[in-house]
Amino acid sequence: MKISTDKNKINELLTRGVENVYPNKEFLEKRLKEGKQLSLYIGIDPTGPSLHLGHANSLMKLKQFQELGHKVILLIGSFTAMIGDPTDKTATRKPLTREQVMENSKKYKEQASAILDFKGSNAAEIKYNHEWLDKMNFQDVLELTSNFTVQQMLERDMFDNRMKEGKPISLTEFMYPLMQGYDCIAMDVDGETGGNDQTFNMLAGRTMMKAMKGKEKFVITSKLLTDSSGVKMGKTTGNMARLDDSLDDMFGTIMSWADGLIEPGFELCTFEGLEKVQEVEQRLKDGENPRDLKLELAQSITKIYHGEKESQKARENFISMFAKKEIPDEIKEFKLAGKNIVDVLADSDLVKSKGEARRNIDQKGVKVNEKVVEGYDYEVKSGDVIQKGKRFFIKIK
Repeated sequence: MKISTDKNKINELLTRGVENVYPNKEFLEKRLKEGKQLSLYIGIDPTGPSLHLGHANSLMKLKQFQELGHKVILLIGSFTAMIGDPTDKTATRKPLTREQVMENSKKYKEQASAILDFKGSNAAEIKYNHEWLDKMNFQDVLELTSNFTVQQMLERDMFDNRMKEGKPISLTEFMYPLMQGYDCIAMDVDGETGGNDQTFNMLAGRTMMKAMKGKEKFVITSKLLTDSSGVKMGKTTGNMARLDDSLDDMFGTIMSWADGLIEPGFELCTFEGLEKVQEVEQRLKDGENPRDLKLELAQSITKIYHGEKESQKARENFISMFAKKEIPDEIKEFKLAGKNIVDVLADSDLVKSKGEARRNIDQKGVKVNEKVVEGYDYEVKSGDVIQKGKRFFIKIK
């Protein structure tokens, strides 16, 4: 495989969506200009059945390496997901079974193929970390622990905060960075990329690689998809766009994003050039209506996962239905009368959970017959038209 050392492509790889490079950008730039094939990966724990746009930046970073001719790996955390990454968690996570983990990851390759190429002479690989972590014995584990101290582990913010609050920290959570770090040893890669919330875990692997193989592993930490106030797209904020969402659902979710997600959305979730990202930044500064830019963003993202023709159709439908305040002629009907609004929202799949239903109600994002619902105990009747956000409707029969 011929390795490209194109100066402009290397510069974009090292800067676009990048928070930090370890040991430094100069080290990785030199490696990239040598013209030798490098290997790197992104690890994803399958704690849910779908990838989401929060994974897009790291997958796109792998794509940049792949297009230069380097070997890229999508690693499924089929072992680590059973333990649960403690990053940003305020309480111990509920363990998953191997069966749940494998079921969750069934469509990851298919979803990631919208970005990565799993065919051809330089096909992306998919691997599962249970294949080596299942085989480790207690002596192997003790060998890994010898590379770290308790003080190093306690430096993690989430552990420090839990100790101050008197909340428990399980020993398995202490072990998580070691297990994730061992992945790079088992695959003997040159580097790893992932969100900046994974910095501690990725650097644990860098420490092990240096100690056990005498090798400098590079780490690229990516920016997270957050608005200007630091709020990120996610399950808790109710604005997560999943890669298996229908075209209309994905388009509508992006249109519901805060205006502060427009710039990072173009940078982290699209294939638009850096000139486009800079143009969007300037247009916002010049006072252009954010809604118009959000339409461009939603179209740029949805065409990656649903095709250009369909994304254009989604844009036209959105403008027709909502920008012009038109109510759809055809609304799906559900036989859910006699239930409270929280149950109806969840049972009709307008939301993913009852918790999300309550959040939408708290945010004044649910209407019945064009009136905002104020409480969770609203009783739904036959004939009611329920609206979630600006574009999701159901009618009760």
